[in-house]
Amino acid sequence: QVQLVESGGGSVQAGGSLRLSCEVSGDSARTLTMGWIRQGLGKEREGVAVLDNFGATAYAYAVKGRFTISKDSASNTLFLQMNNLKPDDTGTYTCVAEKRGMTAVQALAVMRIWGAMDYVGKGTLVTISS
Repeated sequence: QVQLVESGGGSVQAGGSLRLSCEVSGDSARTLTMGWIRQGLGKEREGVAVLDNFGATAYAYAVKGRFTISKDSASNTLFLQMNNLKPDDTGTYTCVAEKRGMTAVQALAVMRIWGAMDYVGKGTLVTISS
């Protein structure tokens, strides 16, 4: 059974940085298309960033140029480096993954829909103050 465990959330001021981690157990991260979704209070869930199993990435327009998604095969971990954070980035960030071979663009389009991804973590809270 694949499990995804997030860490790295916290509270920072606007302009600051955080790095989220998602540790994978039960399968190799290299074989999964993985990404992050987020949901702020009163907001709709949205796909943030995806890294597919071919190494391609896709980002939501709101985070392009500020967030970077990456994978470390040795530690079987997915990362999300978030720079120049804004109050609108506040929310629960959840790691998701799927094994059917979606491309990054495909996954970004559907990952916010429950059931679209095969595996879902419990989430980590990110709070950005102005």
